[in-house]
Amino acid sequence: MGTATYGPRPSPDASAALRREELVLAHLPQVRLIASRIHDRLPNYISLDDLISTGVVGLLHAIDNFDPSFKVQLNTYAEHRIHGAIMDSLREIDWAPRDMRKRSKRIEAAIHELKQRHGREPAEEEIAEALKITMDEYHKWLADVQSLEIQRLEYASGDGESYDLLNLISDDEESWPSHIVERRELERILALAIDRIPKIERTVLSLYYFEELNLREIAEVTGMHLSRIAQLRVQAVLRLRSHLDRVWKLPGRNR
Repeated sequence: MGTATYGPRPSPDASAALRREELVLAHLPQVRLIASRIHDRLPNYISLDDLISTGVVGLLHAIDNFDPSFKVQLNTYAEHRIHGAIMDSLREIDWAPRDMRKRSKRIEAAIHELKQRHGREPAEEEIAEALKITMDEYHKWLADVQSLEIQRLEYASGDGESYDLLNLISDDEESWPSHIVERRELERILALAIDRIPKIERTVLSLYYFEELNLREIAEVTGMHLSRIAQLRVQAVLRLRSHLDRVWKLPGRNR
């Protein structure tokens, strides 16, 4: 009987590197999916490949820093890191023209003023009138602003800064017992705001954010034109952001 021979065992470092490579390959589809969803809402000159490359950096950071004691799946943790890395890269290049940001703020301000005046959500015709522009021009504004609305609903923008409202709440529940209460309060405020917006906008938000359909799929489900669905989604987000900016106190907010 011959003596079995074995090659050298891989070093711990080599095994870790191999495991890391396997995890990266396994999660690349997740990176592409997240990058594609963000890219769909950006101007054409923003490269999808660049977003994917940045997302991979976020994925590597997630893999290298993941700890099973987080009590979340790697998939969930990686999604946050991938999305965050891409968003950070977009903020750094500041791709959005200043006029576009001003339009977004003007629409929010008009919505808030009309809500204060009438005690209800304003119709888009009223918003256009308050902005002193035609309906066609207002729809063009919404189309332009669409590429700004690439953050989750719980984001609110300050003067030169952005805040994730849920991240303002500590995730250390042992040190901060109010964590759950505060998060539920934010969810309650958001739910009430959603309940008050027009039904078609609620439907679009539900299909987009909860059912995770893209705009084209929502257009097919509702029988509406793709461009109209895009306008309704942006208008709904601006309504909610206008509401959250004013009822949820953010650090450094003066308006």
